[in-house]
Amino acid sequence: MTIVLLLVGLGLIVLGADWLVEGASSIARKAGVSEFVIGLTIVGFGTSCPELVVSLTGAFAGNADIAVGNVLGSNIFNVLFILGLTALIRPVSMTSENRRSDIPLALGVTVLLLVFGLNRTLLGIGAGNGLNRWEGAFFLLLFAGYIVYSFRNGKPSASEGSAGSPRPVWLAVSLVVTGLACLIFGGDLFVDKATVLARDLGVSDKFIAVTVLAGGTSLPELATSLVAALKGRDQLALGNILGSNVFNILLILGSSALITPLSFASVTYMDAAVLLSSMLFLLLWAYTGRRERIDRWEGLFMLILFGAYYYYLFINL
Repeated sequence: MTIVLLLVGLGLIVLGADWLVEGASSIARKAGVSEFVIGLTIVGFGTSCPELVVSLTGAFAGNADIAVGNVLGSNIFNVLFILGLTALIRPVSMTSENRRSDIPLALGVTVLLLVFGLNRTLLGIGAGNGLNRWEGAFFLLLFAGYIVYSFRNGKPSASEGSAGSPRPVWLAVSLVVTGLACLIFGGDLFVDKATVLARDLGVSDKFIAVTVLAGGTSLPELATSLVAALKGRDQLALGNILGSNVFNILLILGSSALITPLSFASVTYMDAAVLLSSMLFLLLWAYTGRRERIDRWEGLFMLILFGAYYYYLFINL
């Protein structure tokens, strides 16, 4: 029964990702905005719902480690593993707008998080490392400005505009909502049953925590990005990852810090270095190799870096 439910969860993830990509693409064409912006906002927010629930639950319980660790871990997983794997399967195209503003903005938000969160270590100010309520409110204001900026500057490309007739609005919205529901429920079911199966096979809790649970909240991003890339919706895939990372930092950590101040005491130099490096490499890939895409070898490099980081986490648990 555990294996059957595991397969059901996996099926819901795949089906939900397919519906979400199709519905989001139709909404983009109908609304006259780019698929990247839809991936950045609607899809990015939807696939970040598991992180939002986990982090806010941790904040209400006064457990800052859950909120902070969940976001940092998910952002690293999103870029190094999901985008790396997506590019390895099929190179991910970039636009000049991605290179000039979208990736630098996501990098800037990441730097801002590290400067604010590690203020004692980096700047020697404050009583300790972490985010207070005022900084949480500031993050939420930045998030609102980021959304407004994205919609004002997100015009569809010529290829997106000629991608065929969009579905009726009611059907496109239904596909998005149903797809997100399948992703979230299927992801939760998959992680739960994978954990049970791993324990039945005698796998240690430490290994389960580093593998199944750590990547569990990012399953919606993984499925959506892979399906989008395979369907040739590269901008939707890239927008999903960048949008999820920005949502995780500005909305989720901003909201969590507003509820209760967040301590960064458990964040190590390695965590901060890998998080920053993941975004720096993404910016580097925009100007190396074939500048209009993330190539397969670049995706492979990110996967190797991700594997090395997870090995480090595993031996230091």
